[in-house]
Amino acid sequence: MTDTALHRPTPGADAAVSATRARPLHTDTPEVAPQFDDFAAVVDTITVSRASIGCIVPAYNEEESIGQVLESLLGQTRLPDVIHVVVNNSTDRTVERAAAYAGLHVREDDGVEQFTEVFIHDIGENPDKKVGALNYGYSLVEGMDFMLGVDGDTVADPQAVEFLEAEIASDSRIGGISAIYSIDDRPFSGVVAPFLIAGQRAQFAAFNMQNMLRGRNMAVLGGQYSIFSTKALRDAMTANRQVTPWVKDSEVEDSLLSLQIKSAGYLTKISARARADVGGMTTLRSLDAQQVKWNYGAIELMWPGQRGDTKGQPFHPNLRLRWLENLSMATNAITRILFLVLLAGSLSINAFVFSPIWLIPPVVAILLNVRIALSMKHRTAKDILFAALLVPAEVYMWIRLGHFARAWVKFASRKQVDNWAEQAKAERGGGHAYLTPLLVGLAIVIAMVAIWTQLSPVVQSSILWIGWPVLGTITVLQTLGMFGKLVRRQHGYRV
Repeated sequence: MTDTALHRPTPGADAAVSATRARPLHTDTPEVAPQFDDFAAVVDTITVSRASIGCIVPAYNEEESIGQVLESLLGQTRLPDVIHVVVNNSTDRTVERAAAYAGLHVREDDGVEQFTEVFIHDIGENPDKKVGALNYGYSLVEGMDFMLGVDGDTVADPQAVEFLEAEIASDSRIGGISAIYSIDDRPFSGVVAPFLIAGQRAQFAAFNMQNMLRGRNMAVLGGQYSIFSTKALRDAMTANRQVTPWVKDSEVEDSLLSLQIKSAGYLTKISARARADVGGMTTLRSLDAQQVKWNYGAIELMWPGQRGDTKGQPFHPNLRLRWLENLSMATNAITRILFLVLLAGSLSINAFVFSPIWLIPPVVAILLNVRIALSMKHRTAKDILFAALLVPAEVYMWIRLGHFARAWVKFASRKQVDNWAEQAKAERGGGHAYLTPLLVGLAIVIAMVAIWTQLSPVVQSSILWIGWPVLGTITVLQTLGMFGKLVRRQHGYRV
């Protein structure tokens, strides 16, 4: 275990915080007693303390991005009082790259001096992975007022910390606030990477807008860039008999902690102004591993009963949006599969009759996708095209349906799988599990074709006679839901 710091010793939990000079008192009264001048001189020397913020950056093989992350933190209009980079299980040069920023950093803005100190901690092999790194970092800043969690690949706008602090300090009921996330849209070569980045940006934008329109109540305080009240963390730990805020027995440690903070009586919010760009997944393999882990963890929290040490909380208010998301994904899967099956069956017996009314759902979907794209503050032409052309969004939806199905199958199998390790393996380019939905889908198509050809014309016609009205009913309800989102006021929010 190696800790690197320069210039000053490691501050304790009660580290001194930065201060600014109070404004001197002024008076317009011409007769001022001499004693008042003396009093004003004394007041002018008094400092006004501000809340303290300890920043934790868990880093796993982040040599390419850790420098940008630290540059972003050091360029904030409101510097964190201390920054701890906790490197875990890394096999690259993350420690060396981060060590270049270790030490004291002092800056003066408009006559006000700010300082922060960066510490690098290499905790080596850590079986608890990111959870272990977060808990190690928390132990270093638990005496401060707020803890800022930043992923090792997340870069924020210059005022992000300032906005987050102002929002969480404005209401003692708030236990944590998440930044507005988007995906880093750096230029990528090829076809797959730009396509996946555009899809993830659209996915994040829709999710953020949903939370914005729910009173800015955030179900998940994502670890990418969130600020927490350390008092709220302590209360959540006490309520759940934990010695650390994060526990390793959940696939989605940030979701579980958000639930615990909410259950402890605090609010969990999404910021109205603070923004951060996270690193996106640029391969189908890595995207599959990430999304399956997220979906699996959410299902585990939603489902009644208990798996291991994780207790399902199906009626928790933070999970209502999760239930709606899963219901929406199931509906999307049913309508698409049913449409393809009925279309193929109708064409096989020359019974298909086109009706323009079937164009209404995709038109509404395009309009909704474009509206979400236009709500993105830092949108690009690619974001608009991804939404307007329909085909890219539809292909990405099929990819997401594969992740959705894989997560539910893994959960139903009750097989114990380390999804953290699976994601790490996928990001290194290993594993082929992401191909499973495609192979299973092809097998199902072949089986259905074989079964269909064995049916009599009367049975085939009966299936089509029942199937099309059922599909039509579901599609009408789904289209009404999309139309409701399309015309709903967004109150000027930008995601």
